[in-house]
Amino acid sequence: MGSSRKQMASGSSNKDTMNITVQQAVPTLSLPWSRKGTVSRRCRLPVCSCGSGLSGEHISEEGHCWIGVDISRAMLDVAVEREVEGDLLLADMGDGIPFRPGTFDGCISISAVQWLCNADKKSHSPPKRLYRFFSTLYTALARGSRAVLQLYPENSEQLELITAQAMRAGFTGGMVVDYPNSAKAKKFFLCLFVGASGTLPKGLGAECADGEEIHQAKFTNERIRFRNAKGKSVKKSRDWILEKKERRRRQGKEVRADTKYTGRKRRPQF
Repeated sequence: MGSSRKQMASGSSNKDTMNITVQQAVPTLSLPWSRKGTVSRRCRLPVCSCGSGLSGEHISEEGHCWIGVDISRAMLDVAVEREVEGDLLLADMGDGIPFRPGTFDGCISISAVQWLCNADKKSHSPPKRLYRFFSTLYTALARGSRAVLQLYPENSEQLELITAQAMRAGFTGGMVVDYPNSAKAKKFFLCLFVGASGTLPKGLGAECADGEEIHQAKFTNERIRFRNAKGKSVKKSRDWILEKKERRRRQGKEVRADTKYTGRKRRPQF
């Protein structure tokens, strides 16, 4: 795993893709970005799963400080060889972000959060590891700051699990999708706010052929009802029934229309 990531870090095409993705993600943080040496206020950011430090270079160029966190010692060794300006920390995101409350002014992560959905060990629980990451990140960020996490979810279930755990940790915000109709250029950005909700940016290329904009997924800090520990709806609940009916509709099966009585418990008959 470490050697393959090391080879990816040295590839020119991967570096170009990383630079483009970072350039798309960083402006969403709404930090006082300017050229190095003239920045109005130096901000501190954690770069989660920093790898060889490619994603942190753009932050350094803008005159801000960053701390790279990565689980791979091999990738951090590459970052040391490249003499990146940021500090480096060997740690697992799933174990949480080990920093004091209110330490950072923002957070950035490129293609990392989706890996927390995998259980690489018997002791790994994806919902718990995601919640641990988001809850400690929420604590480490100053009020009013933002986190932009670019990810590649395998399916809608992963996307729902990730956003649900972020909301549970206290974040507000939503998902922004760039180029939703493109198989290669499509990118998901989870934009999270600490404190008051901000305005989600519009995704690049997020317009239909008829000119109508595609609405981005949003969520608030409202509590999710009828969810179990795995992030799925409780069996026989209203949400579970609606999801099952929707799956049957997609399969082309005949399903009764949804009403206010759908999923409502019936009184016992005597």
